[in-house]
Amino acid sequence: MTHRAASSTSAIAFGLAIACFAAYQQFKLPVALPVLLELYGYDRILAGGFMSVYAFVGLAVSFQLGRLIERLGMLTPLVVGMGLFLLGSAMMLAWPQSGALVLLARGLEGLGFAVAAIVGPVMANAYAPPRYLPIVIGLTAAWIPVGQLTATLIAPVSFASVGWQGLWWLAIAGSVGFVLWALWLYRRDAGLFTRSFPARRPAKDGGRRDPGLTAKQVLLLAATGTIFMLWSAQYFAYMTWLPQYLVEDRGLTVSGALAGYLMPVVLVLLSCIAAGFLLHKGVRLPRLLIGALIIQALSWWAVPFVQSTGAGIASLLVYGATAGLVPGCLFAMPSAALGSGARTAMAFGIIMTGRNMGVLAGPIVLAGAFEWTGDWSLASPIFGTATTLCLPVAFALAMVLRASAATPAQPSAAQR
Repeated sequence: MTHRAASSTSAIAFGLAIACFAAYQQFKLPVALPVLLELYGYDRILAGGFMSVYAFVGLAVSFQLGRLIERLGMLTPLVVGMGLFLLGSAMMLAWPQSGALVLLARGLEGLGFAVAAIVGPVMANAYAPPRYLPIVIGLTAAWIPVGQLTATLIAPVSFASVGWQGLWWLAIAGSVGFVLWALWLYRRDAGLFTRSFPARRPAKDGGRRDPGLTAKQVLLLAATGTIFMLWSAQYFAYMTWLPQYLVEDRGLTVSGALAGYLMPVVLVLLSCIAAGFLLHKGVRLPRLLIGALIIQALSWWAVPFVQSTGAGIASLLVYGATAGLVPGCLFAMPSAALGSGARTAMAFGIIMTGRNMGVLAGPIVLAGAFEWTGDWSLASPIFGTATTLCLPVAFALAMVLRASAATPAQPSAAQR
């Protein structure tokens, strides 16, 4: 293996790992939420805000952060982001009884998340060989379920030994570890954190800079961000409150709830990876996206008619088996819209802005619905509506993609 190939492999591994770590930071809260609510009695809507604040700060900074990363490279923002993770986790450990300070701590973590959520996918996708880009995209899309799975598996060990705090101590150790890893990579190849940005170096044709995004590319990315917003609203609301629902409504213990939480998470992880392989094999991106959204919408609208435990498990399996296909397709859109080597940091900034809007609204809306009704009965129509609204945008995106077939990154996966 050449030095350049080894550096590219290291960059892909680092990008995937930093994205998964960011997801762990976000999802260490839901698995600990039943314990935290019992110990500190947070208001339920405030507790939803502990999750949504990640999206609030991400919404405020993601687009400009994409531009900043293109200008500065990835190393400095990444080190600052890890420092924010560390500071936020330390504040949570110091003042868990104060809901306001916990919200502030989660906000600091959210800023670190916003950095890692762009750096991770950009780095992994930028260094992926074109032939295997769809597979790397599928792995990239798996960052959320990998982070969820990690937090869920660690939680019982933490609760049995040092309490909920163990999840946050691990977050601190991970933040330090990723800074050391990044500095080690930088020492081996200083260009690793900047080489993926054409706008940072002169072009061969007279030194002209990258021209930026066209109107059609912005339209594609805005449509992608809109779908990400609606889909993320239902997914993050569901994944934030599922452990509490299983404890409160189904009467499970905390450990039993975590076991139930694992089922959809594992399925989402597998379907994210499956999305990458399907795109690699030539399945058309718009068709895969629309098909997955239709199945998910139907699964939510069918919930009121699901009465038996077996039917409920089957519904959960159908949802989980298709849930990863959607982010797999959405993370493929920057390459489909812009082509290889284009301004992916800005592109991810746009679609992550949409995602953050959904993450901001979803957990709080569902918490408010619970406060209004006293139960979880509105979850199904809320989630069904959000997923159904994705469909007209997805059809419009498919038409624009077909009209812009001249600039695909992977024609067989995205455009045909």
